Amino acid sequence: MRITVVGDVLLDVDINGSATRLSPDAPVPVVNVADVRRRAGGAGLVATVLAQDGHDVALVTAVSDDDGASHLRRALAGVSVLTGAPLAPTPTKTRVRIGTHPMVRFDEGCAPAPVPSSTREMLTAIAMADAIVVADYGRGITANTDIRAALSEAVLRLPVVWDPHPAGSEPVEGVAVVTPNLVEALASAKGGGLEPSRAGAEEAGRYLREKWGSAAVLVTMGEDGALLLSAGDPAQGIPAPKTTVSDPCGAGDRLAGSLAVHLGLGLDLAQAATKAVEDASAFLAAGGAAALAVGSEAPPADNAPEPSPVVELMGLELVDTEDLHPASVQLAQAVRAKGGTVVATGGCFDLLHAGHARTLAAARSMGDCLIVCLNSDESVSRLKGAHRPIVSVEDRAELLLALECVDAVVIFAEDTPEACLTQIQPDIWVKGGDYTPDELPEARLVAGWGGRCVTVPFHPARSTSGLAAALAKVS
Repeated sequence: MRITVVGDVLLDVDINGSATRLSPDAPVPVVNVADVRRRAGGAGLVATVLAQDGHDVALVTAVSDDDGASHLRRALAGVSVLTGAPLAPTPTKTRVRIGTHPMVRFDEGCAPAPVPSSTREMLTAIAMADAIVVADYGRGITANTDIRAALSEAVLRLPVVWDPHPAGSEPVEGVAVVTPNLVEALASAKGGGLEPSRAGAEEAGRYLREKWGSAAVLVTMGEDGALLLSAGDPAQGIPAPKTTVSDPCGAGDRLAGSLAVHLGLGLDLAQAATKAVEDASAFLAAGGAAALAVGSEAPPADNAPEPSPVVELMGLELVDTEDLHPASVQLAQAVRAKGGTVVATGGCFDLLHAGHARTLAAARSMGDCLIVCLNSDESVSRLKGAHRPIVSVEDRAELLLALECVDAVVIFAEDTPEACLTQIQPDIWVKGGDYTPDELPEARLVAGWGGRCVTVPFHPARSTSGLAAALAKVS
């Protein structure tokens, strides 16, 4: 089958290593690099996977002429890459891992880019395809007027699957399926005036189908599968097979590519969507995008990090609690709808230590998801003093999300988490301490919706203040 992938390419770099000591210059780990792995990301990942499946793949994109581009072209071996003149540097995302824990990501060349040019060969690849995948990563290729015109003609003849991006262009009218993830769908619904506390996946998906004029919308929901919404038909939930995930990267790209293939083979929409969800699950079970790395040997899949079940769904919510947190609320609602128990806890979590980890693990064991309400930097300073926090809120949140027991993080700017709790309404609110649950200031609030408070004891000789004092002596 001839498949044309239209979209923006990225270079993904994974730096893996170990750490056994802190830097004398600052309380940060010293990473001993074990290996560096590179792979094509974005539309390049879609094209690579389809080519490995044996399809004749053409990639319509923009590729620069810098060092990153040379790595990209090696990673895209087996794919016919069709590009115009380079107009921007290669966007590169470098992730650093210590053992199984992601620590930091560096983005280079990711500033907004000018709209790339197109060539006759690029437009011909669109016209001659049996199926098309548009993998929009907000770098401008889908804003090219000639490419949009070619896609508008293509939707009349063949299946076009469009994977959108918040910074990208709207899909052309008439595409077969648009595949936003749940966070993207809810954000778009909010932008369209829907009430975020009430808009679920179905309402958001139907709104987007009407807005984009697509035949269908498939809202992807991580381990919860996907929700298919087409004109005149009831919403159809598509469960994801249970699988052990070692790396969640690339699931959406795999799903969009497979969906286009199955539609091109003549399957009806529901059958194609079901098979695409199954293919995405199998892709993750095989190691995900990390298994496609080039440039050095990738580590075994069982050495890759085990992500929190809904990190892909949730991301990180850096919002003011005057607004609702739609993804957190959606998670809590989804868990309760299945008869599960929603657990929440809160705190500063400055200099994450073993006592924190034990408390969080204990909290997660009490239910089916754990949402952490995290004090913002300003809130920590008001509570702990001008010398705190030691670690920024972004880093504190990323470290929490790296823990297997944490499913989501919500940052709040007030001195208490009451606004967060009112929105999430957990079944159980957990705090560390040696007081009784009824003594917690949130006890009456949580009882208002039938929840209960639980305390777990502090672990002696393990505290942020103690660590901070020790670091001060070292420095």
